[in-house]
Amino acid sequence: MNYWLVKSEPDAYSIVDLERDRTTIWDGVRNYQARNFLKSMVPGDLVFFYHSNTVPPGIVGLAKVSQPNLVDPTQFDPASKYYDPKSPKENPRWHTVEVEFVEAFPQMVTLDDLRQQFSPDELLVVRQGNRLSVMPVPGEVAEKLINSGRKYSK
Repeated sequence: MNYWLVKSEPDAYSIVDLERDRTTIWDGVRNYQARNFLKSMVPGDLVFFYHSNTVPPGIVGLAKVSQPNLVDPTQFDPASKYYDPKSPKENPRWHTVEVEFVEAFPQMVTLDDLRQQFSPDELLVVRQGNRLSVMPVPGEVAEKLINSGRKYSK
């Protein structure tokens, strides 16, 4: 199993939204490296859900990949802010995955908590200037993150 971290602004799409919807496609990624990470995901991979652009930012729960390598439909929709007029339908530029809700953590694992536990080499999200919205998480780090997220469960 692989582990990933995906970022979303909570006012755009939050862990509460995913819990309500149960599944969603992770659309709108327009960075080639992040897109390539999405293309590497397989069913069953665990995904850490990170709330960004909020105070404080941090990991708020878990999802899992339910369907890999989907064409991101927003690239073809002129009304979408993610529209890409240069993306041909016969060879789309942008792919995504469907993720399924697993759990919301009882308490956020904040970015400050992450910086105290992990170096930038261990966890990319703590690297200064890292703006990727999708990134891999090493297995040994993932286990610690899951334990941190669940530590307040009763």
